[in-house]
Amino acid sequence: MRVTPGAKHSAWAGRGPDGRRKVKVGAPAIEGRANAALVKFVARSLGVPQRAVRVVHGLSGRDKVLEVDLAAGEIEDRLEKEPG
Repeated sequence: MRVTPGAKHSAWAGRGPDGRRKVKVGAPAIEGRANAALVKFVARSLGVPQRAVRVVHGLSGRDKVLEVDLAAGEIEDRLEKEPG
């Protein structure tokens, strides 16, 4: 996933040319705030508790790998209902 911090609000921003999802988060990249906002936004989008979403790679960069406590097919099904 490609993350852009510091947006006016958190929102899906489509997909990159490589197929990765893009997301804008409404928090600055300071002291982990953008990562926390990302986890909150993704959890809300998927309808799962925040504890079910973790950043497992890319804590300090814009490219992230998330781990979610859902089956891969279920994640895609739920995200298909989201814009972007």
